[in-house]
This record gives sequence, structure tokens and C-alpha cells, in this order.
Amino acid sequence: RFRRAGAELGAEAKERMAAIASRLAELGTQFSQNLLADESGFMLELAGEDDLAGLPPFLRAAASRAAEERGLAGSHVVTLSRSLIEPFLVFSTRRDLRERAYGAWIRRGENGGETDNRAIITETLRLRAERARLLGYPSYAAFRLDDTMAGSAEAAVGLLEEVWAPARRRAEAERDRLQALAHEDGQTAALAPWDWRHYAERLRRREHALDEGEIKPYLPLEGMIQAAFDTAHRLFGLSFTELAEVPRYHPEVRAWEVADRDGTVIGLFLGDYFARASKRSGAWMSGFRSQERLTGPVTPIIVNVMNFAKGGEGEPALLSFDDARTLFHEFGHALHGLLSNVTYPILAGTAVAGDFVELPSQLYEHWLEQPEVLRTHARHYRTGEPMPEDLLARLLAARTFNQGFATVEYTASAIVDLDLHLSPEAEGGIDPLAFEAQSLRRIGMPAEIAMRHRTPHFQHVFAGEGYASGYYSYLWSEVLDADAFDAFREAGDIFDPATAERLRTYVYGAGNLRDARSAYTAFRGRLPSTGPLLRKRGLAA
Repeated sequence: RFRRAGAELGAEAKERMAAIASRLAELGTQFSQNLLADESGFMLELAGEDDLAGLPPFLRAAASRAAEERGLAGSHVVTLSRSLIEPFLVFSTRRDLRERAYGAWIRRGENGGETDNRAIITETLRLRAERARLLGYPSYAAFRLDDTMAGSAEAAVGLLEEVWAPARRRAEAERDRLQALAHEDGQTAALAPWDWRHYAERLRRREHALDEGEIKPYLPLEGMIQAAFDTAHRLFGLSFTELAEVPRYHPEVRAWEVADRDGTVIGLFLGDYFARASKRSGAWMSGFRSQERLTGPVTPIIVNVMNFAKGGEGEPALLSFDDARTLFHEFGHALHGLLSNVTYPILAGTAVAGDFVELPSQLYEHWLEQPEVLRTHARHYRTGEPMPEDLLARLLAARTFNQGFATVEYTASAIVDLDLHLSPEAEGGIDPLAFEAQSLRRIGMPAEIAMRHRTPHFQHVFAGEGYASGYYSYLWSEVLDADAFDAFREAGDIFDPATAERLRTYVYGAGNLRDARSAYTAFRGRLPSTGPLLRKRGLAA
């Protein structure tokens, strides 16, 4: 780490490295602030019943609350919070309003004026490339991936290319079916990106008799929190006790004391679940304090931040299945911090290789999809009745639905990220939008799908360096998590104690004590293959 920070450089180069680091920190902060300004500055007011066409009650209630928060009581507004914009694109039957909302969503960070991020991206890429050159690397991507599980940018690109071709074929087949459905609806125009989610939901209802509005009553937020806690208890023996009197940074934040099997308190977990105007969109885990034993035992303080929509007056928050998956994902990150068992804070919790850090979170998602977990915790928020077996079967049967779209929008973002940071043009100055378009043309991006994170609002990559040249790591980690969950299947028990103990010892609890390949091999007995991933996403031939 000292070497990669420039410890072996001469005095002049060290001074330049420090200046670059300082400027990159400023640019990352400004990028994030610009994005928050664009997100909070937009709202689409829905005036009258015509504008609300197609919106289910839960979404109307959320749009009404958003209007009240903006001083428009009695009206409805759509903001750029994911908890509003994505369901609006799914349910609204007003194609013109979907297009307006989608346009604002996709153009965040590139609207001109003080909040435009394009110049920030160009300077960031230039400085990153210069720093890599000072350290002896041909590109920033080569520098960043040198100490990862992948080991090189070429290995990461190889994985993305291996998945891209079957994902694009699947997405093109999905597009044809959606276009046919749109024609049935009388739409003569070609399918557009703001149409995809709407017609995908309608096709899902037709093919799987599945309606998100039918699912949400069985996924109240409280029930899904308890499902995540119960899974941690059955795997690792953890218990969670909510604390009423704990200082917190917002009244909506909740706190739980976390104890191990023997009753020893191992940390504090905070949950910040609801969207609000002062919050950027998305979901993430942060560590307010890391575990360590360097100067005596120090327990971690971990927070999960979400942006779920609140329920109506007197009603609980109801989650979509994707929302519930997000909750499990971020809680997997939280467990990575809470179960850390190392001496040195620099090695604690999530301080692992960038393409290994998503394994604990993505692996944890698998338990949400298990009938055993859903039968116990997916209960109607009013009656307490479990999800009907027929609905459960339809929900699980639809797991690979629309996976061509999901894989393409993600993989395109990861490819553009690596292209930007591999480019020899970076140090001379890149036009980010022109470069993005060129990369997408090269891979044959379907016109009906946009990147999950377009460059001007790609927070993972430009609001800091956590995922710069590393967005591929979600897919790399999914190769790991699909293979890792197979270990429980092979044991014949999704809560198998011996497998769970190895998982805790070598993955969740080990921090960065050993390199990622060694850690995974210690848990699994071998390195993973891509077969389970392709099967999981329904992309296998």
C-alpha cells in the first residue's frame, strides 16, 4: 500500500502525487454534490387523474407524500428518487410522461450550468491516468486491478465479454416480445428506453400471472428486516435487540445491538430506510467505526442506507421484491463489517479487494429467494397470512425474467468504466459523452436499453475511487456468489452449520487477512466457475 501510494517516488513526484490526490478528492465531492442538486431539483407534477393513469395506490400515496414535502399538498409529484422514478416508469400508462421523467433521470449530471459533471469527469480521468503513469503503470485500470482478485484489466474485460454476448442475445429476444406487446397496445413507434420497464411488467403479468402490486403486501419493510436478521441468526448465531435511546443523525434512523451466540456484543447496526429530500438516491453500507483489537477490543458501528418509499397514512412501507433484495444485499455488506475478526483496522471488514467486496452482499441475496425463508417471513401486512403457495411459485419462477435487460444495462456500464480508464487518450482529455457513445457502438448496445449508470451520473466511478475501473466487480462477485451458494446446496441444507462456519471464518470474518483467491479457496476448496452464474441469470445455452 505504501508503494502504491508513491512511497518509492522521488520528492518532486511525491509532491505531485499529493496534489493529484487532493484535487481528486475535491472533484469527487463536487461530482456527488452536482448529482444531488440535479436529483433534488427535478420534479414532475402530476396534474389530475389523467396524469395518474396506471399508477397503483402505493405509488399514488408515495407521489402524494413527495408533493407534500415540496409544499404541494393535494397534488402528486414524481422525483428522481429510485423509489419513485422506477415504479413510475413501470406503471404509468402515459407514454409522454414516462418519456419526460426518463429524460430527466438519464440526463442527470449533463444539464449544463454549475451542476454539469462533464468537465469534472475529463479532469478526473486525466489526473488518474497521470498518477498511474507516475507509479509505472500504462493506465489507471492497470494500476487499480493490479492488486485485485482478477489481477489485470484484461481478465476483467474477458469476463465481461464472456457474459455480454449471451446477455445481448437474450435482451434482443426480450425486446422483440416487448415490441410485439406494444404493437398490440396500438403503439406504432419503435420501443424506446422509457417503454421497456412498462411493457416488461405487463409481459411478466401475462407470462407469470405476476403483478408487483400483488407481491408488495406480503413484503412489508418490518417483515423483511426480520427476515434478514433471522437468516443471520440461523447462519451465524447472531441476535438483534433494538435500542430506543441511542443518539442518531436523523429521527428515522433505527439502531440494534448485535450479539454473538454466547451473548457477547459484537457491534451496533443502524438502519436508515426511507427516502428524503436531503439524501442522494441509491442504497449503501457505511462503517462509522471499524472492528479492531490493536489497542483492545473495538466493536464496529455499521449503517445501511436505503431510499424506500414510506407507506400511506397509518400504513407500513411495502417493498417490491427488488427492494427486498436490495435490503438483503446491503445487510450482507453490514454483516461483513459486523462479523470482522481481525487485529488491525486497516484489514477489517470490507477492506478487501474491490472485486471480492461484493461477494458477502450478493451471496446474502440468495437466502431471500429460498422458499423456506419466504414461507416464514413473507406475510400479508394486514392479515399476517403467509404468501400463498401459488404466488410464491410464480414469484420464484419469474426470477430469470428480463435478465437480458438487467445484464446488458449493468455490463455496458462496466465495459464503459474500463474503456475510460484503459484509454491512452485519458491523460490528454476525453469528451465523456462522445467516448461513451463510441464504446457502446463498439459492443453493439441495443438502442432500447441505456446503461444502468451513464457516465455523467456514474457515482460508483466518479464520486470517489471505490469502484473506478472496478464496476465489473459486481459481476465478478456474482460468479463467486453463485458458486458459493452451491456449497450450501451440495451440503443439502441452505443453513448447513459447517458450511456457514467456513463462510464466517474465511469470508465474512476474515477481512483482508489473506488474498481473495486464497480466502475463496479456503471456503470452497477450489476457485469458482462461471457456469452457476449463467444458469442463475438464465443465460446458459
